[in-house]
Amino acid sequence: MPRIAYLGPEGTFTEQAVRQLLTDVASAELVPAESVAAALDAVRSGERDAACVPIENSVEGSVTSTMDALADGAPLVAVAETMLPVRFDILVRPGVRAEDVRTVTSHPHALAQVRRWLSVHLPEAAQSATTSTSAAAVAVRDGNADAAVCAPLAAERYGLDVLAGQVADVEDAVTRFLLVRRPGEVPAPTGADRTTVVVVTGDSVGSLARVLNEFALRGVNLTRIESRPIKGSFGEYRFFLDFGGHVGEAHVGEALAALRRHCQDVRFLGSFPRADEGGSSGSDEAFTDAAAWLADIRSGGRA
Repeated sequence: MPRIAYLGPEGTFTEQAVRQLLTDVASAELVPAESVAAALDAVRSGERDAACVPIENSVEGSVTSTMDALADGAPLVAVAETMLPVRFDILVRPGVRAEDVRTVTSHPHALAQVRRWLSVHLPEAAQSATTSTSAAAVAVRDGNADAAVCAPLAAERYGLDVLAGQVADVEDAVTRFLLVRRPGEVPAPTGADRTTVVVVTGDSVGSLARVLNEFALRGVNLTRIESRPIKGSFGEYRFFLDFGGHVGEAHVGEALAALRRHCQDVRFLGSFPRADEGGSSGSDEAFTDAAAWLADIRSGGRA
């Protein structure tokens, strides 16, 4: 039975995401971890077979703790992703009313996504951050906070009442989650895939432009580019790149090989089916036709 780590405690959106990712949840053991880094390290050590972690939110952007944890340490690769609509419940201990709430707690991304609602409905409540939405539920249950911003799963898990349900400042907010494991066989191309890498370009004139040009020359569509500082190296940065296509496709493989030539470091973080409906990630048809055309010229044909 595979053991899958996820950002815990029980009742987080990440638990909901991993249940959505697995085709047969009953055949896996889901194990909560206290942080994203702990979940990924459990996979690196072999203690867990895979981990589900949040990577990006449509309101607050990338989850930097996940990005940094994937960039450092032994390599891990994503093999699947899922998108989860995000609506929060405001949870309290039984009998607590809105006028009784003096403190509200949650993960920083969750607090940010209900900031406007809190300012209207709980304007006097002081806010504090926790490691996860379920950690916030535990804090309320244990009397360390009056209200928690949580995933709907948490109310029943922790015996709390719903002060307000389906709360979100942005109605169509979604969070993207990755299923990550140790390097192994890459999922087969589907024609609608995403590949993600992290690169260190080096500090020279035009270094990032050369990287981006390798994608443009091959018709590879970049969907995300983001920089993060390299810890312990002030002024040096990594670039996280998401793009349409699969490492098994010729033009994507050529682009990755070109990055390896140009960059100080390239870490492959996975090729996997896209969870969104952003359109096809492209195919090799045009590149196959071009290669056949070139071969015909080289052989003396009219092309």
